[in-house]
Amino acid sequence: MSHPRTALLVIDAQQSFEHRPYWDPSDAPAFLDRLQSLVDGAKARQIPVAQIFHVEESGAFSLESGFVKTMTSLSIAPDVTFHKHRHSALIGSGLGVWLTERGIQHLIVSGIRTEQCCETTTRHASDLGFGVRYVSDATLTFPMQTRSGREVSAQEIREHTELVLDGRFARVVSTAGALA
Repeated sequence: MSHPRTALLVIDAQQSFEHRPYWDPSDAPAFLDRLQSLVDGAKARQIPVAQIFHVEESGAFSLESGFVKTMTSLSIAPDVTFHKHRHSALIGSGLGVWLTERGIQHLIVSGIRTEQCCETTTRHASDLGFGVRYVSDATLTFPMQTRSGREVSAQEIREHTELVLDGRFARVVSTAGALA
């Protein structure tokens, strides 16, 4: 990958999630280690890091909650920070303008939740013409229930996201391959 026109997006890796009823800390340590490795690798290669926080009017995702900040296990010194109010980090946050002003053409996507904000941002970025590397093992999600009541595991969700993105909207890569 050519690094001069590349940026790493760290989407919603924020304390707000720790205050949701579905939060399961068991998968967090491995995710946080991989995300930290990705951030450190980007910084070492002088790839700008954009940190995006999801913000809502009330609750754990509101600015007033005090939880719209980096998860305590992560050390991120982003080049820029954005707040978003939609699933795509490219809607109303200013991120798109920042990327365009810097001539960024390639994105590396990581963060929380795999199938929501990370996948939505990936699809949107691809449709806008960005080349995207989706770092599946540096995203985190949680089990969900279908409308019929079947529980879908985080691993099943991750595999589905990989299936629908890879070769269509992004190149799905591991943390180890993201910066190669």
